[in-house]
Amino acid sequence: MTAGQAPAGFRHRYAAWSLDFAVLALAAGACAWPRLQPAWSSLGAAFRALWSGVGAALAGAMMAGTRVPDLARELLQDPRLLDAAGALQAGLWQLLWPPLAIYLALSAAWHVSGTASPMQGSPGKRVLGLRVVDRDGARLSWARAAARHLAAGLSWLTLNIGHLVALAAPHRALHDRIAGTRVLRDADARRLPWPAAAWIALQVAAGVLLLGWLLGRYVAALGAAFG
Repeated sequence: MTAGQAPAGFRHRYAAWSLDFAVLALAAGACAWPRLQPAWSSLGAAFRALWSGVGAALAGAMMAGTRVPDLARELLQDPRLLDAAGALQAGLWQLLWPPLAIYLALSAAWHVSGTASPMQGSPGKRVLGLRVVDRDGARLSWARAAARHLAAGLSWLTLNIGHLVALAAPHRALHDRIAGTRVLRDADARRLPWPAAAWIALQVAAGVLLLGWLLGRYVAALGAAFG
C-alpha cells in the first residue's frame, strides 16, 4: 500500500460495482433486445394469470371458512396455481437467459481487462478512485485478474455474504481473500462523491417502489377476486 492509499470501504465498492453493472446491463439488454420483446409479453401474461389465480384461490378458501394456518398449504397444492407458477418460471427464464449470457461474457472481458490493465480496475472503480492490487500493492497479472473474477462467483453463491465481508476492516471481500488481492482508494477519494451517494439512494428508492408496485398488483388481484 503506497502513501495516501487506504482500503476501499463497502460503499465505495458497491457504488463502483453498480456503475459497471448499469453500463453492462444496458449493453446486454440492447444486444438481446430482439429476443426480449416476445419474452416480456409471455412473462406479463403469466404474471397476471398467477396473481389472478392467487387472489381467486385465496378468496375462495376464505369464503369456504378455511383456517388461516391451512391457507398456505391449500394454495401450494392448488393445481391451477402450480400451472401458473410453472408458466411464470418458464417466461422468466425465457426473458432472462439471453441478456444474462451476454452480460456474463461482457462482464468477464470488462473486469478482467480493466483490472489487469494500467488502470488497475474497471471503469466504475476508476471513476471513484479505486484500484485493485495484489498483497504487495502491485498491478495484477492477467491470470490473477481472471482468478479474482471467477472467485467473485463464490461471493454471489454465498447469497452475497462474501461481499458483505468487505463491510469490516480490512474491507476485503471473499474473492479478494481467495485471489490474494485488495481494493484500495486514492488519497483524494476518501469521501464518497455526492453523485455516487445519490446513485445509491436512487437504487434504494427504485427497490421500494418496485416492492410497492408488486404489493399493489397483489391487492388489486385480491380485490378483483372478491369483487
